[in-house]
Amino acid sequence: MASAFLPVLPQGDVDRAIQLIQQAYAPEQRLSSDDQRRLQQELFEIQRRPEAWGLVLPFLGHPDPNVQFFGAHTIQVKIARDWDAFPEDAATQLRDMLLELTGRAISSGQNKVILRKLFVAITSLAMKLHPSSPSRWPDWLRSTLSAFSTMGVPREHIMDFLAIVAEEVESADLLPPRKAQMKQSLAEAVPMVTQAIHECIATPVVQRSPHDLPSALKCLQAWMAILPANDLTPFVPSLLSLMIPTAESPSPEYDEQSFLPASDTVQELLTASALAEGAGTKTVTEPLLLWLDRYGSAIVQATVSSGFVDDISHSLCKLLVALGDHSAMYFAKNIASPVLVKPVPCPFPLPTPPPPVSHLVQNFLKLLLQYTALPGYYGADEEESEMTLSFWYLFQEALWNVDYGFDVGEEGEAGNEAEERERDMMPVAKAVYSELVSVLRRKVVWPPRSVLSGWARDQRDKFQAFRRDVGDTLINAYYVLRDDMLSFYVNDLLQRLSARQAQDGWEEIEATLHCVMAVQEAVPVEDSPHLRQIFGPDILGRLPKTGDERVRRTALHLIGKPPPSHHTRPPGSYASWFTTQPTQAPGSPTPSPLMNAITYVVSALPDPTLCLFAANALRDLCDANRTALAPHIGAFGELHAGLTGIPDTEKAKVLQSIASVIQALPPTEEIPPIEAIVSPVVAKLFEALQSAGQLPEEARAMAVQQLETLTGVARGLTRVTDSLLAQDESPEVQAALKEMNRAREDPRVVKLREAILSAIRGTVELWSTDASVCDALSDLFKSITALPSDVTLLSLPAGPLLELVCLAAQRQLTAVWLSLAQVLVIQLNPPSLLPTTFKSEPSAEASEVALNVLQVLLQTSLSVFAQPGAMASNPDIVQAFFGCIDAYVQHFMPVFYRLPPELFNALIQCAIGALSLQERYSLTSACTFLSSFVNRTATNDDFAAAKAALAQTHGFQIMRAVLFGFAGVAPRSAMPNLIELLSTMITRYPAESKQWMSEILFAEDFYPCRATPEAKTKFIKTVFGSRSLKRTREGAQQFTLVARGLEGSAFGYATVSM
Repeated sequence: MASAFLPVLPQGDVDRAIQLIQQAYAPEQRLSSDDQRRLQQELFEIQRRPEAWGLVLPFLGHPDPNVQFFGAHTIQVKIARDWDAFPEDAATQLRDMLLELTGRAISSGQNKVILRKLFVAITSLAMKLHPSSPSRWPDWLRSTLSAFSTMGVPREHIMDFLAIVAEEVESADLLPPRKAQMKQSLAEAVPMVTQAIHECIATPVVQRSPHDLPSALKCLQAWMAILPANDLTPFVPSLLSLMIPTAESPSPEYDEQSFLPASDTVQELLTASALAEGAGTKTVTEPLLLWLDRYGSAIVQATVSSGFVDDISHSLCKLLVALGDHSAMYFAKNIASPVLVKPVPCPFPLPTPPPPVSHLVQNFLKLLLQYTALPGYYGADEEESEMTLSFWYLFQEALWNVDYGFDVGEEGEAGNEAEERERDMMPVAKAVYSELVSVLRRKVVWPPRSVLSGWARDQRDKFQAFRRDVGDTLINAYYVLRDDMLSFYVNDLLQRLSARQAQDGWEEIEATLHCVMAVQEAVPVEDSPHLRQIFGPDILGRLPKTGDERVRRTALHLIGKPPPSHHTRPPGSYASWFTTQPTQAPGSPTPSPLMNAITYVVSALPDPTLCLFAANALRDLCDANRTALAPHIGAFGELHAGLTGIPDTEKAKVLQSIASVIQALPPTEEIPPIEAIVSPVVAKLFEALQSAGQLPEEARAMAVQQLETLTGVARGLTRVTDSLLAQDESPEVQAALKEMNRAREDPRVVKLREAILSAIRGTVELWSTDASVCDALSDLFKSITALPSDVTLLSLPAGPLLELVCLAAQRQLTAVWLSLAQVLVIQLNPPSLLPTTFKSEPSAEASEVALNVLQVLLQTSLSVFAQPGAMASNPDIVQAFFGCIDAYVQHFMPVFYRLPPELFNALIQCAIGALSLQERYSLTSACTFLSSFVNRTATNDDFAAAKAALAQTHGFQIMRAVLFGFAGVAPRSAMPNLIELLSTMITRYPAESKQWMSEILFAEDFYPCRATPEAKTKFIKTVFGSRSLKRTREGAQQFTLVARGLEGSAFGYATVSM
């Protein structure tokens, strides 16, 4: 074999590389991970050398398969990564050598992993040589197959090669024109490829090798996205011919070696070809439905009878799901169609007379429903039921969106049939979904404890996830069945409760309650007799109030949302539904559904395993039904008095619930109950502060708990409706605000707020550097401050809290304190209660507070950022800092020009320095601040002198940082933000910006990059040609690509808009 054109590696290096492979990968070697890494690194260093092409021949000729693999791997990697260094005039010789090496590897029986590497290498070489003008390897695919044929390569390997060609070309990272040339070369080979696959499928079993058919079908799957629909259609009967039983009686028997790959190929055709997404109903859907009608039921019946899903049955389930995804709209159109199916090419006898299309559709639905309803528990006894759930969503959507104006009927009949079909369709659809609802109710039943105790943790989690997925499917069923679905569940519950014996478990009843809970988000918030029954004495009143944790927990979830789960969104609750019911007067002998629910929830509070869920449910109920519960405030007072046995964590939620009810009272009536629930909390917080010296850990934990409780109460007192008061001049709203402000001036409330503030101050002074305390304080500050329109009895003013934030930040600067400062600064300058055209100016007092806070935060933050590497290693603090400073720009712009000059200049220089940070969010927050600051300064006539001074002192440096960012200093993900800042500078300082850009771009100390003088000149001309944001963006993006050496690369163009 001619190989003189290849670089030569010294024989000692070749021998060493072989030794490294055998040491690192021989099965008998037991190496440590460090030794393995060391050997791999040494081998890698040899492979990356320019002359490592010389490893290919000795490696492929070695008897050790591991060494052979590295020979194939080396030539693949060299072609892909080191092609630019390969002699251009030797490309043809390399091509011929690679084809010959591949032919030898096949004939010598080397394993398929090595052959795959060589096939990939051939395709990689084709992608280097074929897409050029003129092509250096024209008709490369046909010539390669011709060479293989001459060498006597078996059909199996030719099919494997063609499959890899399609996969590699599809995933190749090529520029669009080169990719198009490669795809065109495949398109030209389609007749040759399809003929080869057809011949293989048509070859009798006895005449083909065992691997021919799987390889041919894998090849067809790989080419599926390339083949036009007309070339795919003939494959449908061919594939179905491979799925016909070898014997039909007494029970059908299938050849798994044919059935399974054929089924996989049909699934690929349905999901990833030109016939996907509902195309080809006559040529794909109907032949498959006829096949299912003849053979599907027997496979499913055998599965149900044996209780075991074999490979054939599992594959059939996957095929049904794929067909459902493909043809959901067809099924919706034809679920009740009387039109007879027309004959289609099929490799099996068709029924006579032909059945109506509706029969085929309903048979499909029946088969799929049987897999949904497989006996046993999902995850333990079967895995298939979950696979079918997605179809029921698609089918419901199709039923709603289907167009009945035309279909498979004869011409002229379509219009008349449309009304009849729609009339006939819904009863059938409802029957199907009614059966589905019944089946899924059974499938979500937990096993009895005797079985469940044998399940591993991951099995329980898997079943729990399955129940959540079933819940999503039930929502789709509700949209079809509506009230009939709730009626089914109510009747099921009543029957089971009536028939239940004392020794029976609650699993079946819990499953039905779970289903009712799952559909909550679809059920309209309106009066419902079914829900009245569920939350009445006949159902909720008969559920256990002791023991039986699971059914009680599900009932609590039904009433109030469960805690959020990291797996998925939690199901909804019916807490807001109770607002549709009449309010029950205190002392009424007949409890309302709401009071039934409250009673049930409160009964679970003392149970340690249910307390969390009960507290959440109570919070949701009280939050949604404040007005209805306000007359019962006395009962909530008794509840508060009886909280002794409840953990503090849940007690906080109960207090939030009580606060929600209190909020519905007139403000003056809120005072006594608020005092009653808040004063003990504040007292415990002071107790924690006093005991910190003796029991620091216990005291800190107690303090955090009391802070969280105060946060809950503050949230409970906040109105549930959105704040529209700022836009409402109605006398009722203004009167309510005056009444609230009068109540806030009551000495009892003033004293309570002072105590809260004093306790917070003590906490900040003692524990402001503790992370858990910081988080608790942050939540409290956000919930206990409010805009004037949302103020409550406990709302604290922003000024004193900002003072505490400054104190804490001086002790330890964190993102928490800076983010809080941002929130509180906005509170200092709240929107007017009355609508105005212009934003109101802050008061002199608020401006003074803002200035003092700004100086403290700047001095503290800038001194921290001045430490080497501080900004790079604390991106969260940097982002929060500029977010806070940007809030000042929006609300207190004049205070910047009252700062000491050295502090102001240090801030701007810090922002300029942040433009070179590699962490995106830090950089973008600095960009946002600078853009806002420049815009506000330049557009306010009061700052005319400041505008000129800003340009003179900092303009050049801002522009320099932006241009350095484009050239390579900043990450490319931040380009949109830098472009916005550039546009701001150009818009506000046009003449200066043009001069700055010229000076910076053509300076000797400009950031080293690949931008030529011509590229720099073009950039300036593009930007200043129109000064529009679009032109600035285009110019900056193009300059960035050029400067970073990405112009002409697929990566560069693909990421240009990041």
